[in-house]
Amino acid sequence: MKHIFVVNPQSGQGKNKAMDYIEPKIKDLSAKYSLDYEIYPTAKKGDGINFVKERASSGEELRFYACGGDGTLYEVVNGAYGFDNVEVAAVPLGSGNDFIRYFGDKDMFLDLDNQINGTVCSLDLIKCGDEIAINQCSMGMDAEVCAKQGEIKKLPLVTGEGAYGIGCIYAIATKTKNRFTITIDDNEPITLDALFCFIGNASYYGGGYKAAPLALPDDGLLDFVVVESVGSRLKLLKLLKPYKNGQHLDWDITHFNRGKKLKVHTEDLAAINVDGECQYVNDATFEIIEKGIKFLVPATSKFIKK
Repeated sequence: MKHIFVVNPQSGQGKNKAMDYIEPKIKDLSAKYSLDYEIYPTAKKGDGINFVKERASSGEELRFYACGGDGTLYEVVNGAYGFDNVEVAAVPLGSGNDFIRYFGDKDMFLDLDNQINGTVCSLDLIKCGDEIAINQCSMGMDAEVCAKQGEIKKLPLVTGEGAYGIGCIYAIATKTKNRFTITIDDNEPITLDALFCFIGNASYYGGGYKAAPLALPDDGLLDFVVVESVGSRLKLLKLLKPYKNGQHLDWDITHFNRGKKLKVHTEDLAAINVDGECQYVNDATFEIIEKGIKFLVPATSKFIKK
C-alpha cells in the first residue's frame, strides 16, 4: 500500500508551518517502517479533491492522510468517496480538528506510529447534493456562524474555537430565526421557526461544540437536532455554554430525532454548512451513506475497544 500525505501548507497558523512540522516526521516514519510514501502539498482550494480523485481512480491500494484542518479532511474525503481501494486518515494540523475529537485527543492522531498501527474502520457519511460530509451538516444560525468563522479566524491570535464563539455572537445579533419546513425520512413535514437544524454523523464541530452528543459515526443513522428560535438574544447568549457542553437535547425548544434522511425547505435563502463549506440555498437534502468510507482510527483510541 502507498501512503500519500496530502498537506495544506497554510494550516498551522502560518505558511509552510504544516510542511515544516510534518515532513521530518514522515521521513522518520518511512525509515522505521520502510513505507512507500509521497507528500503532496495542496496549492489552492479544491486541489485536494481533484488530486485524491485522480490518484484513487488508478485502482492502486492507497491511504491518504489529510494533513491540515477539517477543510483538508473534507477535500480528502470528497476525493476518496466511491473508491474501495482507498483509506483515509487524519493528521490534525488545523485550528479546529473537530471530527477527530470523537475518537480521541489531537496528540493521539499526531503520533504517526499510533496511526500506522491503528485499525481501519468503515464509517458512515452524509450526502448533501454533490458534497460529502464525514462529520456534520447544518442550516440556520450556526451555518451563518460557519460562513463568518473563516473570516474571523484570519484575525490575529484567534483560534478555531474562539472564532466560532465570536461568530455565534455575530449571528445572534443578525440571524436568530429561520422559517424551515423539515421532513425526516417518510414522516409528515413540520414547519417551525428554527434557530438552526443540525445533522450529525459525529459529535463535535465549531472548535469543540458538542452539537450531537449521542451521535455514532458507524451506526447507520444520523442525529438530527433542531432548536427552535427564541425571542430573547440575552437568553440565547446564556444558552451557548450548555450547548457547547452538549446539554441541549432536553431543552423544551429542542427536537431530537435519528433517521436516514432529512429535507429542509425555506422560502428565504438560508446558510448551509457541509463540514465547513458554506453556501446559501432554499432546499437541501441530507442523507446517510452507510459504511461509505474506510477511516484509520489510531491504535490507542477507545473507539477500537468499544
